[in-house]
Amino acid sequence: MKKSLFACAALVVASVGLVMAAEKVQSGLEKGAKVPPFYVKDVTGPAKEGEELCYRCRYGNQPVVTIFAKEMTEEVAALTKELDSVVAKNRDQKMAGFVVLLSDNPEKAAPSLSKTAEKMKIEQLPLTTFNGTAGPKGYKINEKADVTVMMWVEGTVKVSEGFNKGDLTKDAITKVVAETKQILD
Repeated sequence: MKKSLFACAALVVASVGLVMAAEKVQSGLEKGAKVPPFYVKDVTGPAKEGEELCYRCRYGNQPVVTIFAKEMTEEVAALTKELDSVVAKNRDQKMAGFVVLLSDNPEKAAPSLSKTAEKMKIEQLPLTTFNGTAGPKGYKINEKADVTVMMWVEGTVKVSEGFNKGDLTKDAITKVVAETKQILD
């Protein structure tokens, strides 16, 4: 009887843990919000020498996908590669994108971006750094989110999704890629 009770209790605890791990995290600007400008340091884009620039400004009203990540994990690299392919296939619609590594030490983090771009053959999405893990002012990057994906067109957010550590699975990546249709004609 005690073993059965203990087994049931363990099952309940495990189930609660799974639900909490898969729980959505709200991160980023809300759908319908206007996207304000912010500056990043370019690592692999056209201003590779660490120049600060505003991709939000540069891309204007184009359809844009942006990944905000606290570290360049294998999963973030895989998502970046998938979105790089989507951008390449939709250049006729002027689709663009960029990756922002949020770091308290961007100079130290930058080399990992160069290595990732080379290894994954990322050609369309510039990889950049931002000084501070909180992200750009007003962007509402949740401190609990390891990754935040935002998509906008004409400067208006269409998709904003946060991921807890470990939640950026292959299925989640497939879903994010499918959501790019919301910013394309």
